[in-house]
Amino acid sequence: MIARAARLGEATLTAAVPIVLALVVNGILLAALGRDPFTFYADMFNRGLIQWEGFQESIIRSAPLLLIAAGLIVAFRANLWNLGGDGQFLLGAAFTAGFAPSLLESLGVWPMLLATMAIAALAGGAWTLIPALLRGRYGVNEIITTLMMSFIGIGVANVLVKGPFMTEVGGVARTDVVPFDERFPLLFDTRIHLGFVIGVVALLAVHVLMTRTSLGLRLRILGASPRAALHAGLRPVRLTVIAFALSGALIGLSGSVEILGVQGSFRADFNPAYGLLVIPLVFLARLNAIGSLVLVIVFSVIQIGGESAAREAEITSDVLFVLVGLMLLFMALTEYWRARRGRRMRFVPPELAERLRPAAGDGGGVGGEPRPAIGAREMGSR
Repeated sequence: MIARAARLGEATLTAAVPIVLALVVNGILLAALGRDPFTFYADMFNRGLIQWEGFQESIIRSAPLLLIAAGLIVAFRANLWNLGGDGQFLLGAAFTAGFAPSLLESLGVWPMLLATMAIAALAGGAWTLIPALLRGRYGVNEIITTLMMSFIGIGVANVLVKGPFMTEVGGVARTDVVPFDERFPLLFDTRIHLGFVIGVVALLAVHVLMTRTSLGLRLRILGASPRAALHAGLRPVRLTVIAFALSGALIGLSGSVEILGVQGSFRADFNPAYGLLVIPLVFLARLNAIGSLVLVIVFSVIQIGGESAAREAEITSDVLFVLVGLMLLFMALTEYWRARRGRRMRFVPPELAERLRPAAGDGGGVGGEPRPAIGAREMGSR
């Protein structure tokens, strides 16, 4: 119990340090622009956290981000880089907005909600199959293929909204609007919609999947060392496809949540670029689902409050992207410092690595070679 509390405290500290340093450096930038950083940050947290209306906006903003975080954790824990989140998100949003009006008319509200979410998840998952097969069978770098598929996905989403799903209003191509009363129901007497609950449940389900199930264990072994996974009798290609498909499905579902919870329709100029924004958050949380839940909500507070504070300070809201970039930079420096001190992240518990280590003289590998142990040093090996 004490050791677990110590690890939790260290993880909290190492996640907080990059955020604090980013706020300090960003404050220096604000001061250089002639703005009072203390006033800016006070306005930001007042609007995004303290004011009830602003806090509700922060929770609403976090709903799709939680699902994206869940999808990224599945892929990253398997040591697979799914950087195509923006394309998967927009495809899920486009298919949801395109099919929702006709399904609503023929099926009713709840069947429409369930059907469109399923369609969005299938679209997002299917969009990862090509990178997954290329990575699993031929070793093609998935960073390149997922980014390329993301660009294609963004283009396909715009083709759909300008083609079969189009309803032109005011010169901007968009889909028909789903009426507000026929979207996600609101929680209690707030403006927070059901999508937030879906996001929280998805993150908790990913936590259980990765820590309490055999599939999660296999994915973690794959992430620690694909060669060790092969020697252990696992199927790396199949696991790669499963990890990518789950990741893409969750991110595609986030697009559906955004349409059914907030937007109500899909416009040709809609692209919030949430996919890349969430990546530093899940790494700050050390790919931990519970930590990601907290950091996503904190980031949503910063984003909602920061947009309001930027308007008050009469500066561009791009300063928030600078803040996110600084968080990522300081996170990388923190990880470098941790690595120098020998405190690498372990995705496979040390006790499991010890059990999988062959006894002396045991030729557990192919051709009599010892089977490689699975430990922290093999994390990230291809």
